Amino acid sequence: MSVLKTNHLTKKYGDFKALDAVNIEVKKGEVYGFIGPNGAGKSTAIRVLLGILKATEGSAEIFGQDAWRDAVEIHKRIAYVPGDVNLWPNLTGGEVIDLFMKLRGNKQSNYREELMKRFDLDPTKKCRTYSKGNRQKVALIAAFASDADLYILDEPTSGLDPLMERVFQECVLEVKEKGKSVLLSSHILSEVEKLCDRIGIIRQGKIIETGTLQELRHLTRTNLLVETRNTIAGLHHLKGVHEHEAEGNTLRFQVDTEELEHVIAHIAQYGVIKLESAPPTLEDLFMRHYEGMEDSSERGGVS
Repeated sequence: MSVLKTNHLTKKYGDFKALDAVNIEVKKGEVYGFIGPNGAGKSTAIRVLLGILKATEGSAEIFGQDAWRDAVEIHKRIAYVPGDVNLWPNLTGGEVIDLFMKLRGNKQSNYREELMKRFDLDPTKKCRTYSKGNRQKVALIAAFASDADLYILDEPTSGLDPLMERVFQECVLEVKEKGKSVLLSSHILSEVEKLCDRIGIIRQGKIIETGTLQELRHLTRTNLLVETRNTIAGLHHLKGVHEHEAEGNTLRFQVDTEELEHVIAHIAQYGVIKLESAPPTLEDLFMRHYEGMEDSSERGGVS
């Protein structure tokens, strides 16, 4: 059952297409990762879904209702967290959370208290004193304390430290267990890998890949830095090796995940002194896999 669905969703600004025939579908009880580089069109799509922007072409439906025409009704059943939260400066964090909960008709005060403890938020401070991370916490607590059917989260962990990111991830999995749906917009691949059932990848306003993470594993490469006693021969001829750079006996390159074992076995014969591995950033991944698909001058985009 689809909770959210777009069909050839397009948003134009003059001749520029911020969104170009975007198709997204979020099912009941699913965490859907909506990912792409900054400026790819993620936030523009979310503004259309929230009824803030009107689509130029195509359609967007949430709970079977039109995202633009029925926005008021839809908002009664969704919770939204932006990537940069602005709060009333003279209210305390607790007062803002209470205000949002009252607007939604929620009275889950015990769960509100639990969330404030988990996110380590002091609710007695005025919002003007909060850091970016604490402003995000207020919005996240207000969202998760509400009994929403769909959570639309646009770069929600912006400004959070790693410990709070983990708390956020736990909260997402908890609402999923309750049968709720989540649309998670992010440019952090590791966050998406931990949480999402399916992902849609957007670049320059177009959905370029969609599916489960397992189906999209071909996009993942590992970055390696290797230093050996002896010069490695024939590395660039090995299957799955990309972006090869050498400086003496130190090599930087990328390896397709499925070929990692064979590549490591090859370099081991040359006496490994140092070996470092790291996952690719999503920005790197896009630039690498989709270079040349469109003119580089168009990369600016609208977020």
